[in-house]
Amino acid sequence: MENIGWIILITFIAGCFGTGIGGLIGALTKKDSNKIISLLLSFAGGIMLAVVCFDLLSEAVHPIEGIDEPPLLVVGFTFVGFIIVAGLNYLIDKKLSKEVPHTSSEDHPGAHDALDEMIHADHLEHHRKSDNHLFIAGLVMVIVIALHNLPEGMVIGASYAKQPDLIVGGSGLIISIVIGLHNIPEGMAVSVPLISGGAKKVNAVLMTAASGIPTVIGAVIGFSIGMIDPIALSISLSLASGAMLYVVFCELIPESVLMWKSKLPGFMLLVGLLLGFVLVLI
Repeated sequence: MENIGWIILITFIAGCFGTGIGGLIGALTKKDSNKIISLLLSFAGGIMLAVVCFDLLSEAVHPIEGIDEPPLLVVGFTFVGFIIVAGLNYLIDKKLSKEVPHTSSEDHPGAHDALDEMIHADHLEHHRKSDNHLFIAGLVMVIVIALHNLPEGMVIGASYAKQPDLIVGGSGLIISIVIGLHNIPEGMAVSVPLISGGAKKVNAVLMTAASGIPTVIGAVIGFSIGMIDPIALSISLSLASGAMLYVVFCELIPESVLMWKSKLPGFMLLVGLLLGFVLVLI
């Protein structure tokens, strides 16, 4: 547990600095950067997918080789991790959609059909136009992103739990870097609508950076659970894998496609997947 301080620091950099840098870039960039954000999101999604499939899930089976059917336990808790994050997002969407006429319409499809809906910028825009509750709406957006960052932190913590003495060079550091890169375009996607809605640039950047704090909390939770015993480590890795698979398949890939309806995001997903595979083998 003596390395928990380093893990917290690394996760803080990945979470708060990643989103904060993205928020700063969004505040300073006046031109449309959707294409760049799209490619970064799909690239990060590919690396995450590789690390989860080729490293975390494989490692989740090893600590429990002494019991019957360990793959079934891993599959089960991976599914649970996916459902937990999916349920959390469903509750958030259900709560916010009631306040935005566009998404609450019966004619509106159940899935997001615009990036503003996925990052809840439509909620911000609705308040800006209706009753100028800019701060409240912006705070809701930050809370939404913060809740999304909690399972990402669990992935970092669980990765370090399987190699607690390997701060540099293990999958934990790779995951931290990838999540940090993923948080940059996410921070851009959050700060731009905040600023366009009337928020001051400094406040928008600080609010965006603060949304990364739950990443640290998630890392502590994932690491603490994983250090209990081998079965707990397997469960922690499985839950974290399921959460990350939701982020990849239900957030990163759809976001990248919505931001740039082209085949290039798919190509960058493949590049990230292959690079992640190489990083796992190193």
